[in-house]
Amino acid sequence: MSGPPRTGNRPASPPTRPPGPWTAPHPRRERVRQWLAPGMGVKRWLTLFTLCTFVGAVGFLHFTWTGPLHLYATRWILRLNALISPGYLPLYVVGMTTMALALVGAFLSIAMLSRHMLRAAGTAPQDAVKVLYENRNLGRGPRVVALGGGTGLSRLLSGLREHTRNTTAIVAISDDGGSSGRLRRSLDMIAPGDLTDCYAALSDSPVMARLMLHRFERGDGIEGHTFGNLMLATLSEEEGGLGKAMKDLHEVLRIRGRVYPATPQPATLVARLSDGREIRGESQFAGEVGAAHIERVMLEPAALPALPETADAIGNADLIVLGPGSLYTSIIPALLVPDIARCLRESRAPLVYVASLMTEPGETTGLGLEDHVNAISAHLGRMPDVVLVNSAPPPPEVLERYRADGAELLTLAGASRALRGRVRSLPLLHPGEARHDPEALARALLNLIPRRGAGNG
Repeated sequence: MSGPPRTGNRPASPPTRPPGPWTAPHPRRERVRQWLAPGMGVKRWLTLFTLCTFVGAVGFLHFTWTGPLHLYATRWILRLNALISPGYLPLYVVGMTTMALALVGAFLSIAMLSRHMLRAAGTAPQDAVKVLYENRNLGRGPRVVALGGGTGLSRLLSGLREHTRNTTAIVAISDDGGSSGRLRRSLDMIAPGDLTDCYAALSDSPVMARLMLHRFERGDGIEGHTFGNLMLATLSEEEGGLGKAMKDLHEVLRIRGRVYPATPQPATLVARLSDGREIRGESQFAGEVGAAHIERVMLEPAALPALPETADAIGNADLIVLGPGSLYTSIIPALLVPDIARCLRESRAPLVYVASLMTEPGETTGLGLEDHVNAISAHLGRMPDVVLVNSAPPPPEVLERYRADGAELLTLAGASRALRGRVRSLPLLHPGEARHDPEALARALLNLIPRRGAGNG
């Protein structure tokens, strides 16, 4: 019989079943396979540890045969002892010697295994204690939120990083001069300059911290820019704003803490002067204030959003620090974002204002310490609980240099009794300079944190 006519097309192959979850390697088996892969440098030390554990158990049984637990020892120890123990040595001596050798071998295997794993993870064995201290002790450190900008905030952060990993910097982003101003105008982004300084101050990578602050002195288009500013500009372009790139930045730069902009949107700082004029752009403040003084500063647009992380950090803070830094161009701009101001007013954490050492020419000329505190209170709606003031006098030659530029030493002269009750005076000066010492400032601030449980009955 003839079969059905044959066609030129072969019958279609049965559809291949897509690999189901049963075809994927089990995670536990996969981890075991990776541990046992050649060249890991682990198997030899695991084998030594297992062998030492067995030998130690045998030594323990020999020791207990003649010790207080001899009634519970099993008869097979006698047979095992006949094989490994000379007849002229007591059982307990053999047991103690065997246990000692087993312990030495076990400790050696653990030490070598740890060295291999630390090196594989990129940590030098001699730095292991430092890493453990940083991850454990500093990870349990106080939660400090610092607001401001400029070099003052970055110096504070460099001091705090030695005491806690729980520092959050909320940075003003209204700078419109220098490298930051050029990038703002070109890319319509927030000012990156103060963010760069804070990232460098908190970075656990000395190489990255140095590179972040490197300023190009030549090259078309990049002359005058820092590497950190260009990197932040690149991330802002790639992610559609720096607010979306924060997590990547913290991981890449190995930040010991967190750094956030006060707002992820570009903003312009506007000052209203006592003579009725308005100045737009903080880079113009020093030159255009003249004989007048600043009455109030504002951000445009006014309804600026804040990142959710900043509100969480303020709500969970043990201490909130304003400054050190320029009053109207670093500290107050960080307080003008509505959500940040609201969280600061609602927070129960102590609010500390670190007073500037000198006045700013044009910006705060003629203002005393109480004027600084009143300006913060007027813009924030909350009076600082503590005003931290330096008590060490700067060198005369340093003061003369500042006076030549139009700056004066900020003192308590003329301060009211109410303000003096909030003042804490401590030597905070860096030797030979009119700047705060990072370590002294960090210690003074951390001592202001109330002890947990204090005051509870």
